[in-house]
Amino acid sequence: MDKRAKIYIAGHRGLVGSALVRNLQTRGHTNMLTRTHAELDLTDKDATAALFAAEKPDYVFLAAARVGGILANNTYPADFIRDNLAIQTNIIDAAYENRVRRLMFLGSSCIYPKLALQPLKEESLLTGPLEPTNRPYALAKIAGIEMCWSYNRQYGTRFLAAMPTNLYGPGDNYHPENSHVIPALIRKFHAAKVSNASAVAVWGTGTPRREFMYSEDMADACIHLMNLPEATFNTLLGSDEAKTGIFMPPVVNIGVGTDLTIQELAETVRSVVGYAGQIEFDSTKPDGTPRKLMDVSRLHSLGWTSKVGLQDGLAMAYKDFQAVT
Repeated sequence: MDKRAKIYIAGHRGLVGSALVRNLQTRGHTNMLTRTHAELDLTDKDATAALFAAEKPDYVFLAAARVGGILANNTYPADFIRDNLAIQTNIIDAAYENRVRRLMFLGSSCIYPKLALQPLKEESLLTGPLEPTNRPYALAKIAGIEMCWSYNRQYGTRFLAAMPTNLYGPGDNYHPENSHVIPALIRKFHAAKVSNASAVAVWGTGTPRREFMYSEDMADACIHLMNLPEATFNTLLGSDEAKTGIFMPPVVNIGVGTDLTIQELAETVRSVVGYAGQIEFDSTKPDGTPRKLMDVSRLHSLGWTSKVGLQDGLAMAYKDFQAVT
């Protein structure tokens, strides 16, 4: 991407979008297009189309989404599928209509079947039932992948889907009900330390395994992909299965390639926060998918590997939490 190219970051205030903005700024990009939700409702087709028609971005990072943890997904399933389908449909179609050079659609590891073989390969998509606690969100993201794939086949667009593993970092959502596991644990352990509580309750049994990636690392991987040479980038845009018989979606997994149990994670966060009390696991709460480890061999073959370890990343995330609370 040329330093003068106009780059639209949809969802620039979120965990993913803000990391993309910071990384692009560090690389010397100055022509970035952003809009807050108050300035532009991306579920509004006409308003989204008007932005693209007026601004004509060269590149698009589609990081805007309605997101949340298990509780939020269980409580608002209709909101999750409705809003995410609307946002991505409006942006992807507007990108095609206005001849965007490259688009990256940001998804989630929850697109893969609940019991898919580990580690999760890109071609595992659509091979089995999804985890029911976040199925509406996952189906919206799968629809976004298929939309990118379909536009690539029918219109010759160059739309790629990146599937990050579980993310954490600066700008995370620390809401007591709607946050993901790491910000939720940081908030809980910090509050317990401040109040001298004897124990902290953690949802589930502690046995599921999860992979976690620092958001700044994720952004660097995404921009690395968007900067790949034409010939290499073209190989990532999905197969035409009707012609080749090969099922290969336009997806690249973004992750670190290692995981740990939720119990190990909780103990690590407790140590980083400096809380000395006990951890009590509430087995009446859902565990979610037993394991979600991404196969990142495709990403590695494209010349990028993770740089930020979990301990260092959590320490930086905790500093960010303290700065914003």
